[in-house]
Amino acid sequence: MDADLLKKIVEAALLAAGRPLSIEQLEGLFEDHERPERSAIKHSLTTLMQECESRGYELKEVAGGYRFQVRESLSGWVSHLWAEKPPRYTRAFLETLALIAYRQPITRAEIEDIRGVSVSTTIIRGLLEREWVRVVGHKEVPGRPALYATTRQFLDYFNLQSLDELPPLSDFILPGETDTESALEHAVEQLLADAAPTPLPEESAEETLKSTPPAANAP
Repeated sequence: MDADLLKKIVEAALLAAGRPLSIEQLEGLFEDHERPERSAIKHSLTTLMQECESRGYELKEVAGGYRFQVRESLSGWVSHLWAEKPPRYTRAFLETLALIAYRQPITRAEIEDIRGVSVSTTIIRGLLEREWVRVVGHKEVPGRPALYATTRQFLDYFNLQSLDELPPLSDFILPGETDTESALEHAVEQLLADAAPTPLPEESAEETLKSTPPAANAP
């Protein structure tokens, strides 16, 4: 397949999807007889990344694959297009998410032991509904409590490719302090501040293909 055509197909799919697409999903766009080599798809992605360097949006690789998104440095302005303000999370919510992210897999009782207070069912349900957290098993102790860990959606939302990219807690502990719990909260606050730069408008594939002509959207 012609390299320029392949790049256009990949670009169109990423624009239409409104979510990250993996290499495997991009390969699935093609019939067996026309499917390009994986290296060719990766080359197209690299080319698109380079073409976006001078633009207000970028092609970003996250845990779920590749997506177009507004550059973080511009998201403060672009976010004014949406009347709804980003949700504000309680300290209990942030601490619970932080403990799961940094200590996973972890049980609800272990979170409560560290925080010194009970964890609201509403917080756990909220994390599960956002698909930032999932049950990955059960601890082999009486009652077999659920073990919680973060998800790929968590990584995508926080603009991470893997948990290795979580900021080290040492960055959030002030000199002379040993308050790990406070550091966990500050770490997640920083992640939220940096999280999920504004994606390009999320339309269905049909709406995208029927909207502005490709030349107006293409890099």
